[in-house]
Amino acid sequence: MHSRLQWLLAATLASGLLSAAHADQLDDIKKKGEIVIGVLGTDEPNSFVDPKTSEMVGYEIDIANAVARKIGVKPVFKQLTTAARIPELQQGHVDILAASLTHNKEREAQIDFSLTTFVTGQKVLVKTSSGIADVPQLAGKKVLTVKGGTQEPNTRKAVPSVDVVTFDTTQQAFLALQQGKGVGYVNDETSLVNDYAKLGAAKKDYAILPTSISVEPIALGLKKGEKNMKSVVDGVLRDLEASGEANKLFAKWYGPETKLQFNKRSFTFASDQI
Repeated sequence: MHSRLQWLLAATLASGLLSAAHADQLDDIKKKGEIVIGVLGTDEPNSFVDPKTSEMVGYEIDIANAVARKIGVKPVFKQLTTAARIPELQQGHVDILAASLTHNKEREAQIDFSLTTFVTGQKVLVKTSSGIADVPQLAGKKVLTVKGGTQEPNTRKAVPSVDVVTFDTTQQAFLALQQGKGVGYVNDETSLVNDYAKLGAAKKDYAILPTSISVEPIALGLKKGEKNMKSVVDGVLRDLEASGEANKLFAKWYGPETKLQFNKRSFTFASDQI
C-alpha cells in the first residue's frame, strides 16, 4: 500500500510538471479572452489618460491595441510604477509591458523583449537660474528622476559625483524640479520635451541641456521563454512597419504637428538586438 501511494504521488507530480512544461502564455491569453498590458499611464505621449475621455491613449497604447487585435482578445491596461514593471510581468500580474521600457543587457537576464519600438536619448532639464549649461556641470549637484528606471544609473555613470534623488513617478520628479528641490530633472528626451512644453510661459526659466546622457532603445517587455507570444508580437510590429502604419503612429504622437515636433523617424521596427 505504501509503495503504491508513493507511485501515485510520483505519477501525479510528473503529470503536473509535464502540464506546466507545456503551458503556453498565448493559449492562456486566448482562453481568458483578454490580454493585460502593463503601462505607466503618466508618460505622454507613450501612455497617458486622455483628460476628455478618461481612456488610456498613446503611442505604446496603439501598438498594444494592435497586438490585442491580432490575438483576437480584449486589451486591459494596468497602470504600474516604473520600478514595478518587471516584477509585475515576472509574477504574471500583467501579460506584456508597454511601459517606456528600455531594452538593455542587464534586463535580458530577467525578461524577453520585442523588436525595438522607439529609440530615444535621456536628457536633463534645468532651471536657467542654476547657471548650468551642460551635463558635466551637474557634478556635486542634486538631480531628480524616477525610481526603478535606467535614468538613475545612467546619470551616475555620466556624472559620478552627482546627487540623485528619485521619485515614484516622472511627474513627481518634474514637480520637484519646479519646487526647487534640485537643479536638474532627468528623463527620456521625448517625455522631457513634452514636460517642457507643459511649462507654458515659464519655459523661459528652463533649458534642456544639449548633451544626451545615454541612448535608449525602447521595446515591449515579454515573459521569459514565451516563444509563441514573442513571435506574435514581433509579427505585429513587422506588419505595422511593412504597411506604413508604423510611420503613421510616429507622426500621430511625435511628428511635426505634435508638441514634440520631431521631423523624422530615425528607426524602424526591424530588430530586437541592441
